[in-house]
Amino acid sequence: MVKHVILWNLKDEFDATEKESIKKGIKEGLEGLKGKIPGLLEIKVNICPLASSNCDVMLDSSFEDEASLKGYAVHPEHVAVADGKVRPYTKSRVCMDYEV
Repeated sequence: MVKHVILWNLKDEFDATEKESIKKGIKEGLEGLKGKIPGLLEIKVNICPLASSNCDVMLDSSFEDEASLKGYAVHPEHVAVADGKVRPYTKSRVCMDYEV
């Protein structure tokens, strides 16, 4: 199994109300991919970090193998969510992929 974890920070130009709406959109979009992408076992998005955190959104996902992760990266449904709900609103992204 392969884990795919991403941390994002939203752009500073958004106020608190806008950020909450954006985070909900990211969560709904990404979690909505479950069952639509081959090899995607689990996908969860956390949008409620503690005050001690230094990021706004976390993606925690699991894939059957590295090939499944690579397929996810280019899958049209994932690309649509990334291009429509994530990339326009985020200023930074940190990613870690690893085998379990």
